[in-house]
Amino acid sequence: MKATPVISVITPLYNAEHFIEATIQSLQSQTYKHWEACIVDDASTDASNAIVTKLAAEDSRIRLHTETENRGAAYCRNKATEMANGSFIAFLDADDLWHPEKLAKQLSFMQEKACMVSFTNYLHMDEMGKSFLKRVKALPTLTYQKQLTNNYIGNLTGMYNADKLGKILAPNLRKRQDWAVWLTAIERSGNPALGLQEDLAYYRLRRDSMSTNKWKLIPYNYQFYRSFLGFSTLKSTAYLLRFFWEYFIERPKQFERL
Repeated sequence: MKATPVISVITPLYNAEHFIEATIQSLQSQTYKHWEACIVDDASTDASNAIVTKLAAEDSRIRLHTETENRGAAYCRNKATEMANGSFIAFLDADDLWHPEKLAKQLSFMQEKACMVSFTNYLHMDEMGKSFLKRVKALPTLTYQKQLTNNYIGNLTGMYNADKLGKILAPNLRKRQDWAVWLTAIERSGNPALGLQEDLAYYRLRRDSMSTNKWKLIPYNYQFYRSFLGFSTLKSTAYLLRFFWEYFIERPKQFERL
């Protein structure tokens, strides 16, 4: 009999005492029970570590590693990925939430389609998690070339087959590490990522998040092409211009106001 695959869920944690318990509860509420939570606390200064420590004592599927000095999100995601034992790897940040059927539906989708990389629709919610503001629809098919022009995979929705592709570590970039991970996953798979057209994750918009101000991310977008991909200055600039086209013209076609 074929073993039931375990899904490793990667969560970097830093000062999320107001959100982390709800995030873990959304994982514990999954109808698919064969998961492990790999959580790396990035030297939080609030009660985040104590909250997760208590939950881990009550649920053996939750594994916590604590850093003594702040290392950044990329380091923590990589550390958690190294901790992972599952056949599949998914990502859930410490302030986001999942639909209870997220893992079950996505795993079934990947098995039926024989795909190595998948992602889903997700909803933006306000900081308190009380109002849904926007739907971000998943592209049905996402090629390497399309992903090269913009990050079309919401990190909280993505899943890849680690048994087939190996573990994928993020580059040491201040931002856009998730873009690099999903681009690498698609490249390794040799096939497009497939999008599941269901709302299975909830992204929390926070006032103090850099990602809420896309203009501040422009230098990081450039460094993605220049440093991570090793493009020349001219090629990096050309791709950055294409990024703007995708971001302002193409991506809004995937958004629905609620």
